[in-house]
Amino acid sequence: MRLLATGLLLVAPLCAAFYLPGLAPVSFCEEGEESESCKSLIELFVNRLDSVESVLPYEYDAFDFCQDTEEKRPSENLGQVLFGERIASSPYKEKNNIKWASRWDYILESMPHTNIQWFSIMNSLVIVLFLSGMVAMIILRTLHKDIARYNQIDSSEDAQEEFGWKLVHGDVFRPPRKGMLLSVFLGQGTQIFIMTFITLFLACLGFLSPANRGALMTCAVVLWVLLGTPAGYVSARMYKTFRGEKWKTNVLLTALLCPGIVFADFFIMNLILWVKGSSAAIPFGTLVAILAMWFGISVPLTFVGAYFGFKEKPIEHPVRTNQIPRQIPEQSFFTKPLPGIIMGGILPFGCIFIQLFFILNSIWSHQMYYMFGFLFLVFIILLITCSEATVLLCYFHLCAEDYHWWWRSFLTSSFTAVYLFIYAVHYFFSKLQITGTASTILYFGYTMIMVLIFFLFTGTIGFFACFWFVSKIYSVVKVD
Repeated sequence: MRLLATGLLLVAPLCAAFYLPGLAPVSFCEEGEESESCKSLIELFVNRLDSVESVLPYEYDAFDFCQDTEEKRPSENLGQVLFGERIASSPYKEKNNIKWASRWDYILESMPHTNIQWFSIMNSLVIVLFLSGMVAMIILRTLHKDIARYNQIDSSEDAQEEFGWKLVHGDVFRPPRKGMLLSVFLGQGTQIFIMTFITLFLACLGFLSPANRGALMTCAVVLWVLLGTPAGYVSARMYKTFRGEKWKTNVLLTALLCPGIVFADFFIMNLILWVKGSSAAIPFGTLVAILAMWFGISVPLTFVGAYFGFKEKPIEHPVRTNQIPRQIPEQSFFTKPLPGIIMGGILPFGCIFIQLFFILNSIWSHQMYYMFGFLFLVFIILLITCSEATVLLCYFHLCAEDYHWWWRSFLTSSFTAVYLFIYAVHYFFSKLQITGTASTILYFGYTMIMVLIFFLFTGTIGFFACFWFVSKIYSVVKVD
């Protein structure tokens, strides 16, 4: 059982405290000296009841515990409802021998020490430095020599004797197959990226403190709804660049495909919770509100973004595309698509797997996660790692005269989501004690939502990093 006390405080390192607007502590007085602005009684609230053997939470009233005769239920925000929190007043009394600034100590003292977090950051930084060194070596040495050599070639006979990435200049910007689906993924990935960045930035500043329960999820959902315009714009602009003509289908898929998959998964999980009588089952009214935000706000904003995206001219490429596709030579094992994609996801995952452990603990093991500064730093490192790993592998493939880089750049970094799923499976069998078919289905159902979101987010980062790199290198060579 968890007890929730009212009042919010943010405590910075070295015991220095600061308060944000609306989060100031509540003043309390000695008994007999209370007034409207100063109370003598601290109200304690009870929340849902969790078990290590099940992911099905239940309300406090579902069991034979002491209950408040005059039960009060404070209103819950969207994030609390989605996480299944059901807060109610309790008959318990607080012992003020607990100081206000120390009320979180019993939780924080039970959490892992920050030296593990620093180890995670150092591990991620080593990977970033390694990749940065590789990319710098390619750009400053190999690529510079390539450009200088290509620009010195005057005769076509000499050009035919050359090999490497310049020879595919007439095919490197050839539109990819399934360009419709790729553009939809890029639009949704952009929406998720902006949402994640703003949410983590606000959490890092302390505006989404763990003390403000449900604020993180509420902020993420609201931001996602309001960011339909960038999703529609990016999807439409890229689809037009891919020379697509079915713009109505593009807009509808951008607004409905990935959100529809998430909602269908979420609805099935909610049905299981409802059948089991769990407090985590979302009320029907909340589901209607979510659908109203989706179709009433997000979808129209997506249409608006797509309208402006289709009005823009297609992105101009630095070189022209030949009418006849160039034949791709036989590739070695390491330059074939699948091995490169599998290798590309390893390093980004290596940057996040320690933080992933703490995040999974907070979700499934009911531990408090509060180190958003570390998480935001790891987020930035993940962006750099995905970008550099994708650019590195893209350069190797272009040197092998394989110009099919559109989908490969997306899948190389998004394959990190596959490693996330494998780690989630490992975590389920090695760290949790969950039993029962319903709990197992719920665990993997919610995990698939996380994997899909991570797939779109990381794939989009890798794609645009590679798109910038390819456009840059082909804009500095002389092409007849």
